[in-house]
Amino acid sequence: MYGVAVEGENFTDRVGETKRLKRDFENGQNVVLISPRRMGKTSLVRRVISQVDTRKVAIVYLDIYDCRTEYDFYNKLVTATLRQTSGKGELMLRNIKEFLTRLTPKISFGVDPANEMSVSLGIAPEDYSPEEILQLPEKLAQKMGKHIVVCIDEFQQIGYFPDTLEVQKRVRGVWQLQQNVSYCLFGSKKHMLTNLFQNKRMPFYQFGDTRFLQPIALEDWIPFIRQKFEESGLTIDDEQIARICETVEFQSSYVQQLAWNVMLCTEGRTVDEAAMAEAVADLIDQNSTLFLQQTEGLSSYQINFLKALAAGESDDFTSAAILKKYSLGSKSNISRLQDTLIKKELIEKTGRKVIIADPVFRLWMLRSNSF
Repeated sequence: MYGVAVEGENFTDRVGETKRLKRDFENGQNVVLISPRRMGKTSLVRRVISQVDTRKVAIVYLDIYDCRTEYDFYNKLVTATLRQTSGKGELMLRNIKEFLTRLTPKISFGVDPANEMSVSLGIAPEDYSPEEILQLPEKLAQKMGKHIVVCIDEFQQIGYFPDTLEVQKRVRGVWQLQQNVSYCLFGSKKHMLTNLFQNKRMPFYQFGDTRFLQPIALEDWIPFIRQKFEESGLTIDDEQIARICETVEFQSSYVQQLAWNVMLCTEGRTVDEAAMAEAVADLIDQNSTLFLQQTEGLSSYQINFLKALAAGESDDFTSAAILKKYSLGSKSNISRLQDTLIKKELIEKTGRKVIIADPVFRLWMLRSNSF
């Protein structure tokens, strides 16, 4: 399975990460998860959620990808908190009346009131109380006699809110004083998250135990993929599994997608070179529309810089030979190109090395008809 959070038999490895994150949840430790996209952060968090002792810990999970303002965030936080801690509709109403006294929320229920609920806070400028909203999980935790863990996916969106620094200061100012609630914050934009949590000038600097999720090792992928092929009556050797993982640089979702493509492209009962080649071509095609969108509007210099990286250049981009070969302009242009492409999440910089962040995007760039 790929493109969605995986569970059960479709989840592989992450034994150490699961154990530590579960311990953090049960001991009230704030956690920040950072990694490139497609490394399985959401799947890991959901796996831990399924394992925690619900007699002692309550979980609130929300995805704020579609939040564009502070108000959107508060509305989603309130909805998720009430829905996932209150259970039945009547208890939700009592909790709203008890803990959101300054607001006049509008509530609508679907066919199943326990699950289908939307809340509109009805915030007016004269009674807008962010602190009251942010304190809701803490008050509910005290009432329930449980610790609450609030898991927020796509947390980098807070960095795009209007007056984001003030919002971050306000949110952290409340959260850091809470005794009965901890937070697990993660998302899909590594550069933005790193800036939020690793930059000393940002309000969320050192907010919690920051983890950089590493790729799953080959020795864990081999038995997992081999078993999946055997269940489908197919045979794949360890060297072919290694090539699948290495082709996509061990990025979990891509490993599963490419392995699935290989399975579909295998004509007989044994994987061959034709199936491997066709599977890679299909993987590039499946993502080409996204890559076209990502490169739309890039300058010729930016495209040329990506071409240089795709071709394997990684050292001195300011050398006369490289500048001329890839038409990168002047030496002073290189730092601007890097900064822009890093912000667009198209490249990453680790130490002095610069690489294309998405391994399939790199393969797409190498295809002669990409540009």
